[in-house]
Amino acid sequence: MKVFLKAISYIFHPLFIPVAGTLAYFLITPKYSTIAIQSANVLPIFILTVIIPIIVYFILKNLGLVESVFMSSPKERRYPMYIHIILLLFVVYKVIPNTNIAELHFYFVGLIIAALTALLSLFFKLKISMHLMGMGSLVMFLTALSIHFEVNITLGLSFFTLLTGLVATSRLYLKAHSRAEVILGFLVGFTSQLIIIRFWL
Repeated sequence: MKVFLKAISYIFHPLFIPVAGTLAYFLITPKYSTIAIQSANVLPIFILTVIIPIIVYFILKNLGLVESVFMSSPKERRYPMYIHIILLLFVVYKVIPNTNIAELHFYFVGLIIAALTALLSLFFKLKISMHLMGMGSLVMFLTALSIHFEVNITLGLSFFTLLTGLVATSRLYLKAHSRAEVILGFLVGFTSQLIIIRFWL
């Protein structure tokens, strides 16, 4: 059980949430886009939000600033969070500006709001669950896409809701977070997307 739940924490690491939302958008949207257009968005987002953070993590680990990929202490999280926010800003302003794909643009704006909230919480010694923050953001974004495009993705939403519960169980079982930190993480992610959807829904 421990191995399975630890695997869940790796598979649904918050690092993959920006790419997951991007792929979900292209799968759900009825708007026509060529493979070239999709690649022109997915590839740079993947590099900026997955590849570069992984490289930065190894640099920080060699410098002794972080100990593990889960960054268990609030102090460990600060530098990766600064870099994460900068990279998300780069995506918003350079990869998908508002004139390009509004839905994705504001999804990333919501992710920035959530990340800033998580960063702010660190100064109060509060370590909210980044895993649940990511899952909350993704679930709300999928819900908004379903409403916006009038597409029935009930099965998909049910699946991701189940996965959210599984990720929460994983974080609690591994004693990575308290219940309050898990709930707060989900609410921060969910609410950040909920606030921002009025600009595109």
